[in-house]
Amino acid sequence: MTYRDAGLPVAARVADLLGRMTLEEKVGQVNQRLYGWRAWRRTASGSTAPGSTAPGSAASRFAATEELVAEARRFGGIGAVYGLQRADAWSGQTWDTGVTASDSAELCAEIQRTIVATSRLGIPALFVEEVPHGHQALDGTVLPVALAVASTWDPDLYEQACREVAAEVRARGAHVALVSTLDVLRDPRWGRAEETFGEDPHLAAAFTTATVRGMQGCGAGAPIAPDRLAVVLKHAAGQGATVGGRNWAATELGRRELAEIHLPPVRAAAAAGAAGMMAAYSEVDGLPAAANRWLLTTVIRESLGFRGLIMADGTALDRLLRMTGDPVAAAALALRSGTDLSLWDEVFPHVGAAVTAGLATTADLDAAVGRVLALKFRLGLFDPPVHVAAPPAGEAARLSVEIAARSVTLLHDDAGLLPLRGDTTVAVLGPHADTVAHALGDYTAPQRPGSGVTVAAALRDAGLTVTTAPGADIATGADGAIPAAVDLARDAGAVVLCLGGSSAREDGVSFDVNGAARAGGPASQMTAGEGVDLAGLRLGDGQRELLRRVATTGTPLVVVLVQGRPHVIGAELAAAGACLTVFYPGPALGTVVADVLLGRREATGRLPVSMPRDAASLPVHYNHRDHDWPGYLDAPPGPLLPFGAGGPAGLAVSAPVLSGTVIDIGAPGEITCRVTVNNDGPRDATAVVQLHLRRVTAATWPRSRELRGFRRVPVPAGESVTVELPVGAEQLHAVDEVGRPYLEPGVVEIQTGTSVADLRSARLVLVRGIGAGDRADGAIRDA
Repeated sequence: MTYRDAGLPVAARVADLLGRMTLEEKVGQVNQRLYGWRAWRRTASGSTAPGSTAPGSAASRFAATEELVAEARRFGGIGAVYGLQRADAWSGQTWDTGVTASDSAELCAEIQRTIVATSRLGIPALFVEEVPHGHQALDGTVLPVALAVASTWDPDLYEQACREVAAEVRARGAHVALVSTLDVLRDPRWGRAEETFGEDPHLAAAFTTATVRGMQGCGAGAPIAPDRLAVVLKHAAGQGATVGGRNWAATELGRRELAEIHLPPVRAAAAAGAAGMMAAYSEVDGLPAAANRWLLTTVIRESLGFRGLIMADGTALDRLLRMTGDPVAAAALALRSGTDLSLWDEVFPHVGAAVTAGLATTADLDAAVGRVLALKFRLGLFDPPVHVAAPPAGEAARLSVEIAARSVTLLHDDAGLLPLRGDTTVAVLGPHADTVAHALGDYTAPQRPGSGVTVAAALRDAGLTVTTAPGADIATGADGAIPAAVDLARDAGAVVLCLGGSSAREDGVSFDVNGAARAGGPASQMTAGEGVDLAGLRLGDGQRELLRRVATTGTPLVVVLVQGRPHVIGAELAAAGACLTVFYPGPALGTVVADVLLGRREATGRLPVSMPRDAASLPVHYNHRDHDWPGYLDAPPGPLLPFGAGGPAGLAVSAPVLSGTVIDIGAPGEITCRVTVNNDGPRDATAVVQLHLRRVTAATWPRSRELRGFRRVPVPAGESVTVELPVGAEQLHAVDEVGRPYLEPGVVEIQTGTSVADLRSARLVLVRGIGAGDRADGAIRDA
């Protein structure tokens, strides 16, 4: 059969297979209804699993459950299976019940054998896994959360880590990674803040590109190597700007706001050739993303050129019943809008009925099925398997530690407490002092007992005399443990007070139908994560009381904030002689924090978000519309700490010098922006030079400024370095209402600095048409 010929183009193979399929078989390919952990059972070698009609292979320790077999028989095949290897409190998979790295490939092979055998045409399934910051599976490498990754300002390092994680997950038998990259954080009250690369679309786009290059390793339509994964990026689009930071809530975005802030990472994903995107839960102009034809088809596919598949989020299509009142109509609405693949819902099984009733066309369905099949062909699932050994043990973990280390951000050291002296007795206090459980982030599998390094243990291993006590828990008020912690602080030469939040899904957490947390139980410590939104953005009452009482001892105080979102931290900053922050860094928490505290590593992280003074002053993101506003009567304007803040005192960036001052937008060339970075401090330091665009004149009301470039630069103590950054169409473009870039004439400023609080400017004129005699470098002349 033609579709079996690996030498033919994917399009030809898809067309041939589609022509052989029945309506029911097509419907099966666009459905992903199973919770993977309920699709398999352990069984004695070669026997049939209890409750299953599918015998295992001759030497298999696994067999499909009746639930999976019934699903495959219902549609003559299965499009995709989600989470065969997922382990967490929601799935209920633990070290006693789940699948580890040593046997996951065998499990996947057995489940695939069952699915192919059930399919008349031998169509395999996609195996889809959560990989938001490493694989959410037992033995999966845990990377720092996206907000920590963005704090490194180092997409190249993240690309390397993504490559290693992809090889690890593919060797375990999975094909598709669900990765959070597309949400741009506009309200830190949203519990999923940790899954974003921060508040800036350019920064999010850079890390989105790195994700695709690292995990997938190829562009649109190309074969995906056997040591790489297809990526489905979450979530398109606007979910980081829900009203009030509420999960699943509406957005109130105009089309230009959507295009300028939330579509740049989507455009980057399309340009890099991402295999798929997941439609957001949120709405755009009153239509849920998964049923929004303007967003999915007109904008993402037609205007931005996206060629991959679009997946609905978990049970999102069931929510359409609130609009249609009927599952057949809801299925038709989603299909016509551009959704190709469901997730857990009871709506998309009715796609066949929608086609039969004339509510959707066969062409609509064939387009969706074709995109699913094309991805299977690109992954080589129809061809003889290519065995790829697991990647070298430890490389992904090493890169995880390096990302965590580069994400640590020094907010201030006003009292000159760092580095800590080795002969000092240090009281390491607070709920993050002697555990890593709260530093792993949401979507994390159970870790092997004893894994990870705590702050107290790392300082003790470095030879310091350490006393430790939590003093308070994460979420609730004081529980009587504060006095003992204060006594330790009073007797110590220095205090390292480790405060912050938690996304740990531990005892006391219940879950919604889609796996989002329902926090607030008596034992829950969750203050962030999916489903855990926060109104006041303050740390828990117990932590703040612990801080107050420790500060009154007069012992030199270093505060370490371990966060999953920007908190309100004015009191913490004021009380601390020095303050570090790190967004959930993973198991290496203690190692990377101790290295900075002891001066063994520089804190090179910079904030990818603005830190608010209080929740009542939101929003505080830097790239707002440029309106002259003095602030509230009872509060000044702006954030407590600006976007890009962090690092040692003494780093300064000169005013930018441009190699030209006029650009012809009809034939745009590229000029150079040159700055000098000075380090007046006593130690070598790393600067992150930001390049911003500020529109002086514009066709629409301009933003205060827009990040358009950045570079990490090492600067020796007492010296200066020269940095050159390009300024061309990529740095100067505007976008239209569907996210397409274009150049418009006018006056702009190129601004440079280490954060948005210290930018300096040079003016540039964009014109349409320059006489040939006036041109320099093809399209640029000096004014």
